[in-house]
Amino acid sequence: MTDKQSLIPCLRYEDAPAAIDFLCRAFGFERHVIYADPADPTIIHHAQLMLNGSMVMLSSARNDPGADIYRWRTPKQAGGVTVCVAAIIDDPDAHYARARAEGADIVTEPHDNEGYPGRSYNVRDPEGNDWDFGTYDPWAVGV
Repeated sequence: MTDKQSLIPCLRYEDAPAAIDFLCRAFGFERHVIYADPADPTIIHHAQLMLNGSMVMLSSARNDPGADIYRWRTPKQAGGVTVCVAAIIDDPDAHYARARAEGADIVTEPHDNEGYPGRSYNVRDPEGNDWDFGTYDPWAVGV
């Protein structure tokens, strides 16, 4: 067993460079690795962003063989949310204020979770991916 994250969300964006900038500015991610196309830096082949020791990966949505093989769809192409990425953070209220100040699409304001411990809020990034930022730590509860 590894002490590193073993499940890593992977997202695709129509404008991956703008998404990277937004995720860093509004949600506090840090760039770990960005592999842009040498001939066209607006195309991101692979990027890794970090938040509190956890990673998300992303790339540009392109009409390439992989899009058909894996049936990749952005939320816009799918007509709605395709995944919700949950992130454990210390202060959802401060995080919410930062995301709101950067123009994030707030789905739910910070609230105490109903039926389980913690506090959270939900937000969509500019391309419609849903993010849940909250204090609930599933590793801290018993099975």
